[in-house]
Amino acid sequence: MPAAATQPKPTQSTARRPVPLDLPYAPVANKRPLPPGRPRDWYITHNRRLKAMRLAIALLDSGVYVANQAHNDTIRSTAELIGVHPPSDTTCHMVRALIRYSR
Repeated sequence: MPAAATQPKPTQSTARRPVPLDLPYAPVANKRPLPPGRPRDWYITHNRRLKAMRLAIALLDSGVYVANQAHNDTIRSTAELIGVHPPSDTTCHMVRALIRYSR
């Protein structure tokens, strides 16, 4: 076995867990379908919360710990970095609320 295959991948240290540098925000592999029969607004809110949570985690990992630092442009550039569609103003507001709550 070659020596390069036995070495671990380089990681970037974060506060709670290591993040692989080659693909820091991999898509979730074990996705389950959403429950049927709910009102459309429930699905919209659910997906918005998931997106806001992903963005808040990415911002916290990148060093944005205060909600005042998370401007809409910062959140939207982070969304582009992790590969999600640009968030709406409502989602950006939700991201800042999650960052405030994380403290």
